[in-house]
Amino acid sequence: MRKNFGSKSWMYPLPVLIVAAYDSEGRPNVMNAAWGGIFTDNTIGICLSEGHKTTQNILASHAFTVSFATAGCLTACDYVGIVSGNKEPDKFAKAGFHALKSEFVNAPLIEELPVALECELLSYDHESCYMTARIVNVSASEEVLGDDGRIDPSKAGFVAFDPVNSAYLALGAKVGTAFSDGKALK
Repeated sequence: MRKNFGSKSWMYPLPVLIVAAYDSEGRPNVMNAAWGGIFTDNTIGICLSEGHKTTQNILASHAFTVSFATAGCLTACDYVGIVSGNKEPDKFAKAGFHALKSEFVNAPLIEELPVALECELLSYDHESCYMTARIVNVSASEEVLGDDGRIDPSKAGFVAFDPVNSAYLALGAKVGTAFSDGKALK
């Protein structure tokens, strides 16, 4: 038996994306966004309302970073989703974040969040609020790298958003090997 819920914007897992950009005076701003993901091989797509300060900064600078929320920074990551940069000009600092200038785009990396996409804006649709961007670089703090030099999700402490229950869920435990486990059924 299944229960029907009708049309909902429920998808699992939803990433908790922390989007950051500089304003015209070089001050970083940041917001929490759940509606985004990979669009093509080297592009991402995110739905960001035009009224957000971060969105305005991105439209002006054509650059931003997308970091992934972690359990260790959950309070700060939630804070930047519930407080508007239009009302709190020091939101980035009040979250306890420290900005590092990206080497690749004119946007801030967040020192406390270990993995980030550094992006150049490609397009923004004012009607749907859908933004696409080219991923110029992916950077990761050394403390989340495994012995093989790759990102180790179990070290990063990534979280996902549960839209049904308004909760954050821990990610990271390996449960299988992609492009391999299914071979058992061949």
